[in-house]
Amino acid sequence: MIAPLLGLLACAGGDDTGAEASRWLLPLPDWLPEPAVPEDNPATPEGFAYGRHLFYDPALSGNGTQSCADCHEPARAFTDGEITPVGSTGDTIPRNGLALVNVAWNGTYTWPNPLLTTLEDQLLVPMFAEHPVELGMTGNLDAIRARLEAEPRYAELGAAAFPDADPFADENLVRALATFTRGLISSDSPYDRYQYGGDAVAMSGEARRGMSLFFAEKTECYHCHGGVNFSVSFVSAETTTLPEAFFNTGLYNVGGTGDYPAPNTGLYEFTGDPEDMGRFRTPTLRNIALTAPYMHDGSVATLDDVIEHYNRGGRLIEEGPNAGDGAENPYQHSLVRPMNLTDTEKAELRAFLESLTDETFLTNTDYADPWAEGDTAP
Repeated sequence: MIAPLLGLLACAGGDDTGAEASRWLLPLPDWLPEPAVPEDNPATPEGFAYGRHLFYDPALSGNGTQSCADCHEPARAFTDGEITPVGSTGDTIPRNGLALVNVAWNGTYTWPNPLLTTLEDQLLVPMFAEHPVELGMTGNLDAIRARLEAEPRYAELGAAAFPDADPFADENLVRALATFTRGLISSDSPYDRYQYGGDAVAMSGEARRGMSLFFAEKTECYHCHGGVNFSVSFVSAETTTLPEAFFNTGLYNVGGTGDYPAPNTGLYEFTGDPEDMGRFRTPTLRNIALTAPYMHDGSVATLDDVIEHYNRGGRLIEEGPNAGDGAENPYQHSLVRPMNLTDTEKAELRAFLESLTDETFLTNTDYADPWAEGDTAP
């Protein structure tokens, strides 16, 4: 279980004599490696506190109506339960909202973009993008600044986070939000207590059998969802090269041509290479039972449907504009193939995925809305 974040000043990387001081100043379990952090944005408790307030504050949006938390709810593992989100001005966002779980270790960000390799870069999209508008900060920075400056809490929070800089400068708003989201760490699921904590009864027998299936060649799940974060899109402070993390899983095969419905064509959108059609980044499976609907476009409703999709080796859409057999998609990754699971094995696999739900993460008061009635944060 993670210790309380606020006020923690000890460096997770040990003392800084004889080596570069760690830029990660938030607590970690000993089995999680230190994440990569930009030199100009060390992960401090003060930056986390400032970013936490900004994350839950609708004053940060252009029209003052929407906060980051409106699309990233703690009880849903920081997703929103929608097929696709809606921005502050009513624009529909084309892709399903990703969970903000252990994002400090992501190799890239968003579903298809290989160019967004830091949270600071990724945050520019929801904050400033105009097509579609999410928070809608572009052209509204003066109004946003006036709102933030009028809130008494921010005088203390901003000065603590950025004592030598303007805390209301747009680049420092980005840095604070990045620090908060980097600090959203899930590490106390039943699986974690069993695997890393030595608690032999933390997982049910059904879940343990599902774990054996998950890591078996029969399912191949672990090839894309391996490691401590259940995603090959994983980097740490020691990583020197980005992993291969984009895969076509046979979700579509429009007209039998291998196409995916526009505008969600995956990595192809950025490379123009037909081989990249339908390739999307592998998300973490931590807290996956809480983040329905699934896939990049929210088109798979339940966890059972996800399991059946992979059990079949691709999705069959029999009619409509997206009709086609995903199992025959020419660009589908070779590891996605029929599993021939029994009903019992499907239930066991689901039980394992449910064992990745971290109730401590969902109810951690350090991650909760600091503006809620009765909260006196910081």
